[in-house]
Amino acid sequence: MRIGFDNEKYITLQAERIRKRINSFGGKLYLEFGGKLFDDHHAARVLPGFEPDSKIRMLKSLIDDVEIIVAINANDIEKSKVRGDLGITYDDDTLRLMDVFRSMGFYVSSVVITHYAGQPSADLFRRRLDSLGIKSYLHYPIPGYPYDIDRIVSDEGYGKNDFVETTRPLVVVTAPGPGSGKMATCLSQLYHENKRGVAAGYAKYETFPVWNLPLKHPVNIAYEAATADLDDVNIIDPFHLEAYGETTVNYNRDVEIFPVLKAMMEKISGTSPYKSPTDMGVNMAGMAIIDDDVVCEAARKEVIRRFFNAAVEEKRTGAGADIVEKLELLMNQAGVSVNQFPARSAALLKEEMTGRPAAAMMLPDGTVVTGKTSNLLGAASSLIMNALKGVAGVDDEIDVISDAVIEPICNLKTGVLHSKNPRLHSDETLLALSVSSATDPLAKKLIDHAGDLKGCDAFFSVIISAADEKLYRALGINVCCEPKYESHRFYHNK
Repeated sequence: MRIGFDNEKYITLQAERIRKRINSFGGKLYLEFGGKLFDDHHAARVLPGFEPDSKIRMLKSLIDDVEIIVAINANDIEKSKVRGDLGITYDDDTLRLMDVFRSMGFYVSSVVITHYAGQPSADLFRRRLDSLGIKSYLHYPIPGYPYDIDRIVSDEGYGKNDFVETTRPLVVVTAPGPGSGKMATCLSQLYHENKRGVAAGYAKYETFPVWNLPLKHPVNIAYEAATADLDDVNIIDPFHLEAYGETTVNYNRDVEIFPVLKAMMEKISGTSPYKSPTDMGVNMAGMAIIDDDVVCEAARKEVIRRFFNAAVEEKRTGAGADIVEKLELLMNQAGVSVNQFPARSAALLKEEMTGRPAAAMMLPDGTVVTGKTSNLLGAASSLIMNALKGVAGVDDEIDVISDAVIEPICNLKTGVLHSKNPRLHSDETLLALSVSSATDPLAKKLIDHAGDLKGCDAFFSVIISAADEKLYRALGINVCCEPKYESHRFYHNK
């Protein structure tokens, strides 16, 4: 696949930029991390060449200077808020994040529970942290936040929050999701550091929108598509334009809050180091794009994927029609339509020809393979087998897994496990292929080429099961579905 982004250049530039920012504040920087520190698959899709773990690899080059704080909103704990991509609660994800960071050698010093107002679940979580030997601190709601500057920047505002003891020059503040209070945690720390006579600064690391790309660049449109449910809108940074005569891109929430943030920083330390929201950022992603045509093409595809994902979610839940409409507008801005997905055309044609659910995938060499629903295999299983044959150079007509292997599994599903669907899901199919590979060199060859499907686009003519979707995503395959179910039922749990 074509590369449009120099990942190593990005890591080097990004680390240098952060070091300079630390030094500009006298050796202490609180860095708010937006987005994902690792597993950033959105960035990897729209910037081909970007590795999902690029940001954490960059931090590893600064590891001896890095200390990590995880912020979590007490209201999210109380509501048992769940991460949609992982299916776990924010409090569990806080512990997961800490385990991942620690396994990479990072020093994770503490957890800050923000918006704390005596929530019972937050108290329970804090006791859990204490039993695990994890330090935790409480930050409280501030009446009039964020506009009552005098109250916020006072002993009745930030002054009431616990001061988080930190020991390293770069304090990274991250969280399990948006609305966790990362920025407020950083500013509260600046207030306390200033009261103690310690020089410290604040900066923000957010990959998107890319500030030095045009407002309507496909990469920035793809960011709007990714955050359509948050009402984020990319806009020209008016403060940066006024201060420097330079056009840069930011998003509406940062621009709207900047006057307040600037006033807070002036109140804390007497002056603000920043003249614009763009000034606050340290993102260097735009400097590492080496082929604009490649990233434009990738970003346009991402806008289409986001549209289908939203349309499927609306079909599942009955909510989100406004999000689908917004994504249609973004597709128009990006100059794309659903008909520009070759795999979609192939999947719908296959369904029309067979009269049953079908699927298609574009392989790395540009060829499109299809899969159909049979008595033994679902469309997702059939497609994964044909795709593996395609990348392994195996003739499509060869049955790598014999019916003699598949049929007992189907009988087990229906006869013992009481499943109404006898056909194999894609994960069950790969297990059958793996068992066959012990004695069949051809099956082993297919297994060995599974990694070649990473980054491919698969399209299904119906909404697929959670098991199939999980398997495809585990292989790094991008999944889109036509927003319709295979059968007309009220409840779908395949």
